[in-house]
Amino acid sequence: MVLCSLHAVSSVSSLQRTNSSPCYSLDSECSSIKSIIFPRRKAIAFGSGLSMVSLLDLLNTISKLPSFQSAVALQLDEVQQEEDRVVNLFQVTSPSIVFIKDLELARIPKNSSDEMILAGDENTKVEGTGSGFIWDKFGHIVTNYHVVAKLATDGSNLHRCKVYFVDNRGNSLCREGKLIGSDPAYDLAVLKVDAEGYELKPVILGTSKNLHVGQSCFAIGNPYGYENTLTTGVVSGLGREIPSPSGKAIRGAIQTDAAINAGNSGGPLIDSYGHVIGVNTATFTRKGTGVSSGVNFAIPIDPVVRIVPYIIVYGTPYSDRF
Repeated sequence: MVLCSLHAVSSVSSLQRTNSSPCYSLDSECSSIKSIIFPRRKAIAFGSGLSMVSLLDLLNTISKLPSFQSAVALQLDEVQQEEDRVVNLFQVTSPSIVFIKDLELARIPKNSSDEMILAGDENTKVEGTGSGFIWDKFGHIVTNYHVVAKLATDGSNLHRCKVYFVDNRGNSLCREGKLIGSDPAYDLAVLKVDAEGYELKPVILGTSKNLHVGQSCFAIGNPYGYENTLTTGVVSGLGREIPSPSGKAIRGAIQTDAAINAGNSGGPLIDSYGHVIGVNTATFTRKGTGVSSGVNFAIPIDPVVRIVPYIIVYGTPYSDRF
């Protein structure tokens, strides 16, 4: 519309120069309109410019205030401290976590040295993988029963467990894990590795008694064979009931949104202090995908603390002894 008006004024001016017609009054009117519109636009633009400059000056002034700079520095410092805390948590805890491979041998080994060779043979079939954690300095490893179920029920003597771990000095070790005993009703099993001459780092046991929904938790394990994977989340629920390999219900399970996938089973769920509060055991998956839905479960550590010593001594839980 403005462009049309300008073109009209230009045409009228041309006509005025060609023949002196009464169009002069129109040209004068258009000139007066222009004198009103354009100065107003300049005033608006100038006023907007002043407002923007004033706002920038205000923000610049605020950013230079010591209190503002201190608040920003404090916030950045808090973020860095939180990151450092999680990094340190992982570094301190991860040497206590083990990677377990369930193997099926191509043939029954003739001796123990032959068995170790077969464990790395290309004809050896990996039946599954899982996680676990070092219980004590004597080489006892706690994991889920379903991780070693084939070893526990093996009638062919072809199943073995290969355990990968590190000692206190960071030396990487690989040993056969001997099954000491299990409790299918709580989905627990205990393996033992020969770590003579090496100092192991057991986990620090916590308690599941005083947990609260919303508190931070962390899962360390080997999902899909990727060793030493850390996932973070919160305690999403308490007192859950989940099925066990024996068919009985495990009561009091911890629900968390910290990712637990295939291979995480048997690894620890730890709190912000690095204390084990549960044994990661199950996840709901999206139908037909096998992908975790974010609803994951861990066996609370308090019953684990009661059951494991009996398994180590007797090979069975207390309830199966009578």
